[in-house]
Amino acid sequence: MRIIITGGGTGGHLFPGIALADSLRQRFPGCEILFIGTKRQLDRDTLAGLDFQQESIACMGLKGMGLAHRLRSLISLPKAVLEARRIIRKFQPALVFGVGGYVTGPVLLAAKLLGIPACIHEQNSVPGLANRLSARFVNKVFVSIPGKYPFPLAKTVVSGNPVRKEILAAAERRQHKETTKPLTLLVMGGSLGAHRVNMLMLEAAQHITATQPFPFRLIHQTGAADAEEVRAGYAAAGIEAEVAPFFKDMAAVYAQADAAVARAGATSLAELAVMGLPALLIPYPYAADDHQAANAAYYVAGGGAKMYREEELNGERLAVLMELAADTDKLSAMGAAMRKMAVPDAAERILAECMELIEQ
Repeated sequence: MRIIITGGGTGGHLFPGIALADSLRQRFPGCEILFIGTKRQLDRDTLAGLDFQQESIACMGLKGMGLAHRLRSLISLPKAVLEARRIIRKFQPALVFGVGGYVTGPVLLAAKLLGIPACIHEQNSVPGLANRLSARFVNKVFVSIPGKYPFPLAKTVVSGNPVRKEILAAAERRQHKETTKPLTLLVMGGSLGAHRVNMLMLEAAQHITATQPFPFRLIHQTGAADAEEVRAGYAAAGIEAEVAPFFKDMAAVYAQADAAVARAGATSLAELAVMGLPALLIPYPYAADDHQAANAAYYVAGGGAKMYREEELNGERLAVLMELAADTDKLSAMGAAMRKMAVPDAAERILAECMELIEQ
């Protein structure tokens, strides 16, 4: 059996695709999987070392761009569809699965024109433009969390967000983890980092250490631009911190953590939920349609997280919130609530529906 998975632009799009591919391989040994993504370095880095075939097509996004860019994107679309059609005809998949990002549009449209079953997965509470358009002609639409979506109800399935196998394994082990002192706080801003979150953490750390010992050991994913500044800032404050631009082995990082300060990307939230990690969420303020705030609201309502807008915070305010987060009883209750919202079998749910399509 052959399956195409298409998407990219961020780790948040690609990681669910990787999780789905791993589940396919586990259920159908010998299954051939082709990823069709963008030509961006992040896509190549995310898929590096994984045993999947890869192709990329030249296409451009539409949303959030100027008029000239949108015109160039529309002009390039027929060529992108033809390129995707050539790849699909050569690979001959039983199904094409889109995980988000502008690259999915031409690929899914080419699959439709060739009569091949196609599905999409929307990770966020507010769908992106590519998925809103593709939903009109694909066979199934999978969504991560319950909500109101502009998708046809008859083909929409609440599946959860697939989580990579190594993180699921770490979550199993974590259930037996004993809390140690100092607590370990994980700080992450998504696959590209978050400058404002990085600077807020440095300011907050300085406020706390000015009056008392810092209550956490830190693991901080900064993104490439801020790693040296953040590392030096923590060292000057005498804070124990493991700082890196990007952690490839997130399962090992999650396994050490007791709580998280994070943006509110859908895939990160799904991973935090599976791990049972309580979180202080700071949504990216410029996310399309403010979708990160909508993502965060679901986990806040479930009791597993607290959300604060970036503009509400300064170093002193964040320091107070971090001190409150050292309450181990509260953290334990929030962690249990987070775990209740997890869907560790999301990939299996999606596969079951996809197999029905293929059999039909």
